[in-house]
Amino acid sequence: MTPRPGEHRLHRAARIEDAVKGLAGSRLRRRGYHARAIAYPGYGGPGWVRVLGRVLLGREETHAENARDGLRVVRGWRNFLTVPIADAEVTVRIGQHERLLRTNREGYVDEVVRIDLPPGEHEVVLTVGPDAGDAGDETAEDVELVEDDTEGGAELPPQNVLRHSGTSRVIVVGPEPTLGLLSDIDDTVVVTRLPRPLVAAWNSFVLDERARVPVNGMAELYRQVVAENPGAPVLYLSTGAWNVAPTLTRFLRRFGYPEGPLLLTDWGPTNTGWFRDGPGHKRESLARLARELPQVTWLLVGDDGQHDPTLYAEFLAAAPERVAGVAIRRLTPAEQLLAGGHPLAPTAMPADSPVPWVTGDNGYELLHHWYRAGILTAP
Repeated sequence: MTPRPGEHRLHRAARIEDAVKGLAGSRLRRRGYHARAIAYPGYGGPGWVRVLGRVLLGREETHAENARDGLRVVRGWRNFLTVPIADAEVTVRIGQHERLLRTNREGYVDEVVRIDLPPGEHEVVLTVGPDAGDAGDETAEDVELVEDDTEGGAELPPQNVLRHSGTSRVIVVGPEPTLGLLSDIDDTVVVTRLPRPLVAAWNSFVLDERARVPVNGMAELYRQVVAENPGAPVLYLSTGAWNVAPTLTRFLRRFGYPEGPLLLTDWGPTNTGWFRDGPGHKRESLARLARELPQVTWLLVGDDGQHDPTLYAEFLAAAPERVAGVAIRRLTPAEQLLAGGHPLAPTAMPADSPVPWVTGDNGYELLHHWYRAGILTAP
């Protein structure tokens, strides 16, 4: 396979993926598919916000189709049949401000936009399509073009048939010191029995999303944290793919978890290899949050089925002033067996932890331990 100009830096797996998606994109466009913008929840601080989103090929859906899809069994594999659009111009509107960004080779928008917004929630609108790069009444100085030099995905057609917008929100954290909640997802808020490959594939590609099972008591734990700390940012960090973000968002809402931005990964080959580094994604995300939001002291919640205890211990050792407490959910022996292929020894807390480090079988036990540790106020 002869690489296109600029592709020599990409791993062979990424070039193969790009070729397949390019062919699929051409066929889908002939069937009437066009660029559609998806906005993901983001976060920010004084003078900036992190904008997250993606541009994929899709078709215009009618109200009748949406109603029918709401009643239909939704299998996970549908989330992964996507064709991203690389190097697409995306207009980001937050209030009266607009910025012009570009997607990377996987169709993602992930940029820090310099903008002053008051603390709280703000609507963000991503638009792609004809004249999407037109900043309207804004001055030229208010438009920033952020380019990405990677390639891939489906090429944006010269003229899109339709203009499409996606709406989400960003949570802006004020400059005052505050408490925040950072939670893992797999086997912490939802029972997924990862990372055993066959079970993971069944949960991700086959299982009806409405059959997902929440971890007992976790929603109550998180709601108590938010109730005692109004305005506390809540973020969900996972090695899961962005393809399942809509499914996870619906799950969290259905079972009463506080809403918050998802920090996920891309599904498929990277620019440098066949597989993605899940622990590396979590480690880098923790370091980035500590750097971007130094006014936030985090409550970290995870489970002992993967790498959470080790990663949280590393983060605590590197930035103890950024951690208020750690809660680790213990998997049952059966869950440990399914997750790792064999039961694991219980994860011990760091002997010299400078903050409360608690473990429990479910959210109710963790809530009780945080009451006893003074992190939360017992009723």
